This record gives sequence, C-alpha cells and structure tokens, in this order.
Amino acid sequence: MVEQLQSLQQIQGAINKGDLTCSALTKYYLEKINTTTDLNIYIEVFEEEALARAKELDAKPTSERGRLHGAVIAIKDVLCYKGHSVTAASKILKGFVSPYNATAIQRLLDEDAIIIGRVNCDEFAMGSSNENSCYGVTRNAADPTKVPGGSSGASAVAVQARTCLFALGSDTGGSVRQPASFCGVVGVKPTYGRISRYGLLAYGSSFDQIGILSNTISDAALALEIMAGADEFDSTASQKTVPAYSKQLQFEGKAKIAYFKSALEHESLDKEVKTQSFAFVERMKAEGHEVEAIDFDFLDYIIPAYYVLTTAEASSNLSRYDGVRYGHRSTDATTLLETYQKSRTEGFGMEVKRRIMLGTFVLSSGYYDAYYTKAQKVRRLIWERTKAIFEDYDFILMPTAPTTAWDIGKLSDDPVEMYLSDIFTVHANMTGIPAVAFPLGTHSNGLPIGIQLMANRFEEEKLLAFVDNARK
Repeated sequence: MVEQLQSLQQIQGAINKGDLTCSALTKYYLEKINTTTDLNIYIEVFEEEALARAKELDAKPTSERGRLHGAVIAIKDVLCYKGHSVTAASKILKGFVSPYNATAIQRLLDEDAIIIGRVNCDEFAMGSSNENSCYGVTRNAADPTKVPGGSSGASAVAVQARTCLFALGSDTGGSVRQPASFCGVVGVKPTYGRISRYGLLAYGSSFDQIGILSNTISDAALALEIMAGADEFDSTASQKTVPAYSKQLQFEGKAKIAYFKSALEHESLDKEVKTQSFAFVERMKAEGHEVEAIDFDFLDYIIPAYYVLTTAEASSNLSRYDGVRYGHRSTDATTLLETYQKSRTEGFGMEVKRRIMLGTFVLSSGYYDAYYTKAQKVRRLIWERTKAIFEDYDFILMPTAPTTAWDIGKLSDDPVEMYLSDIFTVHANMTGIPAVAFPLGTHSNGLPIGIQLMANRFEEEKLLAFVDNARK
C-alpha cells in the first residue's frame, strides 16, 4: 500500500482513515533503506530514534498534529541536527557532533517531521557527481553504474529509491537541481535568503541555499513554506512575509516564458535532451502560453565567474577547519604550523584542496582585481540582464543538465569537464533567483531527463504553481 503513496497528502489521508500509522510508514522506509545499501545513500540511519518518534506521533490527538505529520525525511550531511554527527562527507570533521539544530531542521521538527537519517554528498558540497566523498560514491537507482549528480546526489537517490518522502539538500551552483534531473525527481532551489542558512555548513556563503528534493511540487511547497522566513540567527535571511505556497498551487492565466537560444542550441547539449526540451516548449505553446527565444550573451561567462567567486568564498570559509578547535587533528604534528598543514592535508580530499587553492590564488595580491573583482562585475552584469528579462517575462526555461547521468569515474580525472556540466544551473545561484527542476521524460538510454524553470526573486509562489500545473 505505501508503495503507491507518492505525496504527503496521500499519506495523511491513509493515516486519517486508520489504514496507516507513522510507525508502519517508518518501518517501510527502513526496509527500503536496508534493501538499497548497494547504492550507498545513507551515512547514518537513525532507526531507533525514528521509530520512537513515530510511536510518539501516533499517540498524538488529531487536533494536535503538525503539518508534516507522516513526513519521513532524510537530510544531507551538511545540515546540523542536534546530538548527531555532521561531517560534510569529509575526514576533517570526523566525529564532530552538532550542539544545535539548523533553523530549517528545527522548523521541520516542530511540524512533526521524522528524520530517518543523514545522507551522503560531495565533500563540503563541492562536486557534480557525488564521487568526492570520504564515504565513497553514491549510485543512481535508475542505473547503479551511473552517478546520481551532485553535490546533493544521495538526497536525490533517497527520494528516487523511495527511502523517504522528501530530502533536504543544498544548492550552491545546481546541487539540488542537477541531481533531481539525473534521478527523475523534483528539485527546488529557493531565492537566496528565503531559507535561513543557520546550521548549514558553508561552502560559498553568497550562493548557498537549502533546497528540497521530492516526488511532488505540493510536498516541496509545504516544506518550503515551513522552513522559509526571517531568522535572528542569520542576517542574510529575508524578512519578507512567507506565502502559503502549498495552498496556492493554481496558476491563473497564461505565462510568458523566455528561453536562451544559446542554451537550447548549445554544442554540449545532448540531442535527445534538446528534442524533449523543445517538445516541452511546443506543449506550453499549445496550452496557450507565450514562449520566445531570446539572446543572452553571458552564458559562456557564467561558469568561469562562478568558479572564481565560489572558490574564493570556499578558501575563506574552510579556513576554520584548522585542527585546533574541532574536527580532525593530525597526531604527527609537533608545532602549530604543522598542526594546520598536516590536519588539512590529511582531512581534506583532492577536490576540496583544489578549490581552496584556486580560491586563495584569485584572492591573492596581484590577482585580486584580475580575477575576483572582474568576476563580481560579471555577476552584476548577469543579474542586471536577468532582471531586465523578468520585466517582460514570467519565467526563464533552461535544460537542467547538458546530458543524462554519466558513468561513475568518467569525469573524475577531468575537473574542468565536470565544472562545465553545471553550465545551465549556476545562473540561478549567480543571480539569487528561485529555480525548480522537474522530470521531463526518459532518454533512449533509460535514464531520466529533467528541465528547469526560473522566476524573479521571491516569486516562488508563481513558479511552484506554474510547474505543478505544467506537470499535470
């Protein structure tokens, strides 16, 4: 029975009828976790704790149940959950236990969510394939020889493999949406500042945003509604009122949608992804929406500017991992300098070291203006052009990824090629706008294909409603 329940609304309906309990639901998901261990989704499963919480929720009177009663969720290993380990899939934080809850986590718990475990990811959210983890590679449930995308790859597979109802990830340059595309699920990246980053381990502080991976738009909308809003612990969290996203999923009227010719005609775009993307365009036109191709001259500048800025922020953020205050400390060090050097050498993986060094370089004297300052100027130009587009259009349509999921190990020795796989997702992070990736179809190779829509800042309400209706 549970196998057919795809949304929280369906689950809560079954619970209200007496056909299902939180305990039975949690046991079902735990069984699914046990039968999918070969995919390497979970770093840690909170079995006893989840079952105890489910039992407690079953005893709650109907009138006292939270909005997420019956929601069993998984969290990416970059979110702080009080009394539980959080390591960002890195040896540098091995054994670290969070002393507090991330704001997003606390708000979900307050509405009766059950957290079933923490899931794998690319180390410090740096990667597009979930291969850069000290816990090993997570595999795509559609084809275990393929990557699930990254860095929130395991969050996507957790939903794809039906081991939870929805999962939390983080999106710095597409880390929620690209895995959603590769795994055939929904991925929502909200406006920068819509959800507090308090308790989210930082990678690029002006880019990072907590996101949601789910089977349905309605579940993502409710989760966003609950997590969003001002937070005294995060000065970058928006003070704007949070709409009731989950209750406003009816899109009225016809939309004006723009797509970049440079994106849908890009040389790196797989032929079948292109064909299905244009088929979606034609379907939207047939439904009465206005869809137009427009020029966007900055597409090939987005990736270089993004990696200059995010590596610069990473080199600053990750300097806190020094082997002195918490996390891994080398046992071979005899001086303070050796403690720094050896702890970081032993604790950080290759990709993290690469990005720290790149970031340190672009911030160094003599190169700061040539790289970092110029990248910030490019970011401003991209935002100004994007803002101008939204004066005439409701949404921007873009492929989520140039290809379907690739073979594990295929791009491991080619970091530049790996970085270029983010070409269609980093735009939303560079500009701070919301974006939703959703399943479009299946490739002839049997793997999922996704597409994404973006809206102006803080227009999640309109975006979620349109996507929900477009999927029906």
